[in-house]
Order: sequence, then structure tokens, then C-alpha cells
Amino acid sequence: MSQAGIPESSPELSVVIPVHNEAENIASLLAEICAALRGRVAFEIVAVDDCSTDATPAILRQTAAAMPELRPIRHRRNAGQSMAVLSGVKAARAPFIATLDGDGQNDPADLPALWQALRAEADGGHNLLIAGHRTRRQDSWVKRYSSRIANRVRSALLKDATPDTGCGLKMLSRALFLSLPAFDHMHRFLPALVLRQGGQVRSVPVNHRPRQGGVSHYGTWGRLKVGLVDLVGVSWLQRRWRDSGGSQDLRGQDLE
Repeated sequence: MSQAGIPESSPELSVVIPVHNEAENIASLLAEICAALRGRVAFEIVAVDDCSTDATPAILRQTAAAMPELRPIRHRRNAGQSMAVLSGVKAARAPFIATLDGDGQNDPADLPALWQALRAEADGGHNLLIAGHRTRRQDSWVKRYSSRIANRVRSALLKDATPDTGCGLKMLSRALFLSLPAFDHMHRFLPALVLRQGGQVRSVPVNHRPRQGGVSHYGTWGRLKVGLVDLVGVSWLQRRWRDSGGSQDLRGQDLE
């Protein structure tokens, strides 16, 4: 039994967190998630360590010993954020998934409201993606400006009707996620992929916080170059892709 008296074997919501070298942030983030969700929904936390080289793996193991909701997973090789999210979703035991970044900038206090909004749908939220919208971003002006330009270009090309696809805070059904094509950086294009699948997308304003420790894993120009290449690829998928009806494999990525 969990500390909230909820059987660990039957979570309704799996919170998936991709983590890479976030030793300064992960323990407090996990505690905040538990504080936000305990007593509100049966949940688990699947933290996927993407081959961190700092104390992150040790902190996850230590925290799991005292936090029954936490299930840490570790990649033996660095695979990137999207593959870490995919590993977590595949390992998840709940029918619904929430994702948030491991740097602590997404606020776990937003999770209960997103959960209520999802489950209030007529179909129980099985065909809906709720995407967080960081209306007051706590980032440098360079990052905010570059993201604003990227969002406008992406929206014009993909027509995904989503003001902030880069927000890590999202919620959707596990089955819907696994029906999407898997590729590197797919996490940045979930709204477009869900719409292509016939699903619906709703953006909800969420809190955004300054990074308290560690360093960002994405440089502005590197993110822009990769984003442009991915944008062309996703645009092609929108025109050509047809659903195979099954989940995608990890292309040889090992899990411990």
C-alpha cells in the first residue's frame, strides 16, 4: 500500500519524468509531485534516468526506498529526452500519463487541475492531449524570443493550434501516446501528432518556475537547428504517415 492508502498495483495516473544530470533538482521535484497528488488520485512516478553522470541515479534509488510511488528506471546509454519519455510510458502501469521535465521548472501543483480537466471529458479523456501553456516563462529573454519565433513557424506549418508545444507538462492516455510514431525529439511535436491521429488538443495555462540548480541541456542554436529539421520531418509525417495500430520499439536502447 502507498502512504495514501492506495494499492501500488492499480495506479490511475503514471507521472513520467525524463531525467539527465538533475541531482540538484530531482529530490524536491519528486516530493512536490507526491504532495500534489496523494489523496487525489492513485498514481505512480516513473523517473527515467537517461544515463546521468552525476548523483542522479543514487538519489533516485535512495528516494525510492522511502517513496513507494516511485519507480526509477535507468538507460544504460544516453538516448535523449524523447526516448526517455517513451521508455517511461512503456513501463507505466496506469492508463493515463502525465509528463513533466526533471529540472523543476514545471510546477507539480498544476497536475490535479489537468487531471480533472482530462477526466471530465465525455469519453473520459482517452482521445485528448492536454498541453501546458507557460504564459509567464521564467527563462532568459534569448530563450523566450527564440521560442516565440519557433512556435510561430511551427504553428504556421503544422497548424497544431498549440501556443506552447515545448512545455514538458502534458497529460494524455497511454494508449494514445503509444499509437504515435516514435522518433527523436517527438516530445516537441505531440500536439501535431495527436491531431494527425484524429485526437484533440487543449492548451491549459500552467505555472513556470526558474531553474534552481544544474544547467539546461539545450543550447539555443542547437535547439533551433534540430527543431527545423524535425519540423520538416513532422510536416512530411502529417501528409504521408498512416497509423500501424501498434507501439514503437526503442530501436535497441537498453534498459537496466
